[in-house]
Amino acid sequence: MNRVEHVMGFPVSLRIDDEGIGDETADALFAWLREVDARFSPFRPDSEVCRYDRGELQLPQLSADLTEVLGLCEQYRLATGGAFDVRLPGRPLDPCAVVKGWSVQRAAELLTAAGARRFILNAGGDVVVSGGPWRVGVRHPEHADQLCTVLELTVGAVATSARYERGDHIVDGRTGRPATGLLSLSVVATSLTEADATATAAFAIGPEGVDWAAARPGCEVFAVDAERRVRRTPGFPVATVAA
Repeated sequence: MNRVEHVMGFPVSLRIDDEGIGDETADALFAWLREVDARFSPFRPDSEVCRYDRGELQLPQLSADLTEVLGLCEQYRLATGGAFDVRLPGRPLDPCAVVKGWSVQRAAELLTAAGARRFILNAGGDVVVSGGPWRVGVRHPEHADQLCTVLELTVGAVATSARYERGDHIVDGRTGRPATGLLSLSVVATSLTEADATATAAFAIGPEGVDWAAARPGCEVFAVDAERRVRRTPGFPVATVAA
């Protein structure tokens, strides 16, 4: 099964190689992502996030999902000394840096619960795989038609934070200024929740964020800094060239 839909502002592609997994599984996955977009978007005035940000909802009234997401946001804020912050002065609450990976990981868990064992789920370049090996390319930070590395994953996730799609959109919460010390940073982890949030948080920290991300349990890192230097942890699963 192959399917692509545009959700949450980016294309989401799904490939399932298992026999017997019907369209209803894909329907449920994309319905979940559309629900997340409606509930968590900072751009929809009627979303739970916006209603909470305006003070129309109090903490005890929030859904368990939003409570979980806000808890994760706070964990990363504390872990980065404030570099990762979803509450920047003068801006509305924006938990998207956690919501994306968290929601797509949940979607992958829906697939597993439905019996899928070999699949790849790609959400705007952030990827969850199972039943590999799968090869996943990481886009070159300056040349859209090139890759800077290709990794091989059997199970797990990879997420990349970079400046090439949305410009200098990641802000260092400690300074209030865009983070420009890196061109791109990719993190491999067991879950996309961890990979995506860690990649964004490390990017916000700057060049020192590479070591910070590498020190997190289960994370492997590939980064290109503003001087075009490549840094890679020893365990980053770079694909070998076929004989």
